Amino acid sequence: MTDDHEDDHRETFHHDPIGHAEARAGMTVGELAAEYGDGGFGASTLHEAVDIYSEMLDDDVTNFLGLAGAMVPAGMRQIVADLIRDGHVDALVTTGANLTHDTIEAIGGKHHHGEDHAEGKSMREHDEQLREEGVDRIYNVYLPQEHFAAFEGHLREEVFPVLEEEGTVSIQRLTEELGRANAAVNEREDVEEGPGIAAAAYENDVPIYCPAVQDSVLGIQSWIYNQTSDFTLDALADMTGISDIAYEAEQAGALVVGGGVPKNFVLQTMLVSPDAYDYAVQLTMDPPQTGGLSGATLDEARSWGKLEKAARNASVYADATITFPLLVAAARERSGE
Repeated sequence: MTDDHEDDHRETFHHDPIGHAEARAGMTVGELAAEYGDGGFGASTLHEAVDIYSEMLDDDVTNFLGLAGAMVPAGMRQIVADLIRDGHVDALVTTGANLTHDTIEAIGGKHHHGEDHAEGKSMREHDEQLREEGVDRIYNVYLPQEHFAAFEGHLREEVFPVLEEEGTVSIQRLTEELGRANAAVNEREDVEEGPGIAAAAYENDVPIYCPAVQDSVLGIQSWIYNQTSDFTLDALADMTGISDIAYEAEQAGALVVGGGVPKNFVLQTMLVSPDAYDYAVQLTMDPPQTGGLSGATLDEARSWGKLEKAARNASVYADATITFPLLVAAARERSGE
């Protein structure tokens, strides 16, 4: 046993024993997240992330969402669109790939369950067969290649001609027009799937920034159209819009799903603002030990002045297709949003 006198000298010790979580039939996701708080390791971190994100959903917080990875093909599209429609996203930073796949669904295409292994053959042989059959694989998700042809036609018929009349436009203007066209075609063609992320952003005046748009089919198609028209993109133009949002925010929060360019673009915005993020949550599988940005802790971002010294933050290291729905559902339940 340890006496009280000995405890007094343990400066980093807090008498907060680990509890044992319950998992009961009929629990809500918010109740389950609360049980995570009794545990350790990733469970307690996810519990903290829910606590932080529920505060971020307050109307007084300006929220930036960074969305990297293949989150749309993995089925996370509706969660993002609903957050936008419900006023919980003030600026979205994402990849051209997510916008490409979002648009494919908006105009009638679908992603399909596939395989991440091959029965009776090597994975290479399996992928060679998919190539012959015109199917692209994203881990265990399949996408028929004809959807990319439909996507190209959509851009050339519904999006690019409007922008061509404007000449040089920002990337955010491209994503805005993409959202308008997605919503229009989705309604006109009575597509079963909802109009999606870009459409929700357009309809709710939420800007979408895509700083690495060239690194996607959307970017490739933009470049091809540029070769025979006056349409072109001004990447620097977006810096003003997103910086203004950060500058004018009384309180700011960042939810970063995945890493890469969207994560950095969200966080670096505060380098030109007099303040920094008051809240931040990131969901990633990349480890911090390699020094790469994608796995870097949010505490590290504090050293750069991207987070306030007193900011509440949590980094959850797990598959975002698991943690993102849990985080959002539990936080929305807790905040009544």
